[in-house]
Amino acid sequence: MSSRLRLLVIGIGGLIVIAIYTFPLWQPLLIWETVEENIPGLPADLLPALRQLPADQQAAYRAMAEADPTMAEQMLRARFGPDSVVPEAQQAMPEMATEVVLARGMFAAVDMLRQVSGTFVIYQLPDNRRILRLDEFNVTNGPDLHAVLSRRANPKTGAEVGSDYIDLGLLQGNVGSQNYNIPAEVDLEAYQSVVIYSVQFDTVFANAPLAVQ
Repeated sequence: MSSRLRLLVIGIGGLIVIAIYTFPLWQPLLIWETVEENIPGLPADLLPALRQLPADQQAAYRAMAEADPTMAEQMLRARFGPDSVVPEAQQAMPEMATEVVLARGMFAAVDMLRQVSGTFVIYQLPDNRRILRLDEFNVTNGPDLHAVLSRRANPKTGAEVGSDYIDLGLLQGNVGSQNYNIPAEVDLEAYQSVVIYSVQFDTVFANAPLAVQ
């Protein structure tokens, strides 16, 4: 064995000995520990589902949790919980000899956290009663959702909905067509939007423009 090769072997052996004796010092450098901190105000069981969302939505829920932990928890539980589907028997169209449409529109979401699809139609029945019908409707589930009429166009916050809205009732489900009676005394021309609204948390989930034909 040449002297150069002998020196190389000795050097490698020395490095191995040093590495063995200093292992406790550099071992932490080889360990990557993933830390998953809880979000203040949110139960730990919600975190796995929350982390499946896009980063911008996670950030929005984190901000919500800092401002109102109860609201954030209930919103998340409703979102990740099972849909509330309107029974088929309740999704049927009302019986009408002739179709009289007073207004119609399409729902739109108000932010990235809440999605919606579907349309509404306001019918006048033969006995002069009026109903609001949500067709092919699907909205992100939430706590205490109601169908309401607002005097404001395109409201995106509770303040924009106003306190003078007409509450047509608790949603029968967040998925499925459904009908709501409109009180006889309501002047539809005074209202500019149909809103899906969480009364409990004063939060708009979706809206649609209302213009009487």
